[in-house]
Amino acid sequence: MDWNEMLRKEENSFWGLLGMRFISADPTRVELGLTAGDSHLNSMGIVHGGVLSSLMDQAMGTLVAVIKDGVFGVTTHLNVNFLNAMRKGELVASAYPVHESRRTMTVRAEVRNAEGVLGCMATATFRLPRQTER
Repeated sequence: MDWNEMLRKEENSFWGLLGMRFISADPTRVELGLTAGDSHLNSMGIVHGGVLSSLMDQAMGTLVAVIKDGVFGVTTHLNVNFLNAMRKGELVASAYPVHESRRTMTVRAEVRNAEGVLGCMATATFRLPRQTER
């Protein structure tokens, strides 16, 4: 997988708008970072749940692409549990594989702050494209 090309494309997408950054990736775990600032907060002064959900969804989708050697899946189900309020500062989303079938992959993710506090966790199912004959 050409990470430079993928990251160049992502800079002009939702990933770039939120300010996500690539930390690491292998078939057992993907890590993405985000420096949460004022624009990521809700009216209560904590990181908006949509930001956290998007960060985990992106980490899980990236993991699918890593495992499938550059083939992307589409999120068909996303379940999020919010556990602790996250505030401005460094956040890291980590994604891990759970199960794979012929046309779907299930993954899990979590977001932690710089102190290691678990803010939220998610599971998601991704639909994989049909295999094409070569």
